[in-house]
Amino acid sequence: MDFLKQPFYWTRKAKNVKIEKNKVEILTEPQTDLWQKTYYGFQNDTAPVLQVKTKEKYFSFIVKTEFESKHRFDQCGIALYLNSENWIKASIEYENEQYQRLGSVVTNHGYSDWATTDISAKIKQMWYRLSRRESDYCIECSTDGVAFQQMRICHLWEGAKDISFGIYACSPENSSFLATFTQMQITECKWEAHM
Repeated sequence: MDFLKQPFYWTRKAKNVKIEKNKVEILTEPQTDLWQKTYYGFQNDTAPVLQVKTKEKYFSFIVKTEFESKHRFDQCGIALYLNSENWIKASIEYENEQYQRLGSVVTNHGYSDWATTDISAKIKQMWYRLSRRESDYCIECSTDGVAFQQMRICHLWEGAKDISFGIYACSPENSSFLATFTQMQITECKWEAHM
């Protein structure tokens, strides 16, 4: 099922966006981010998120991201955004010319965590797959769109009922970059039941 053929909506619409058949381009705005409280003390709830709503308890969402990030914390990826205090995101955050951080954030009741692994700064595209099994979620990534590797499994405390999910892009510091999203599809759940 094509993501963009569903009734989609914005949580904070991107100012510079282009939507075509199965393609979304977002030029990020400076000082935009998603983060709540933990450790750093600050709260940021300014990133644009393009989403669809669903009641479906079992599904997977897949998207290819391409990005021209070049400034610290520039990021684009997938998001499941319920409200400012309950959401999930997964992306690559640029760090420097040597490495960037492939990671995910889960925010439950206003507190964010951050799980990462360092990857080469030369990587400029990544596929993500978000799978739902009721209120539990699996996030995977792939460099070729075929072989996916698990990034994390998590629980979203407010994620058992209707949810919204999709894509996001932001630049937490004083920068901007072009993020391109393609091959967006919703499929049957690829996260198999544990036997």
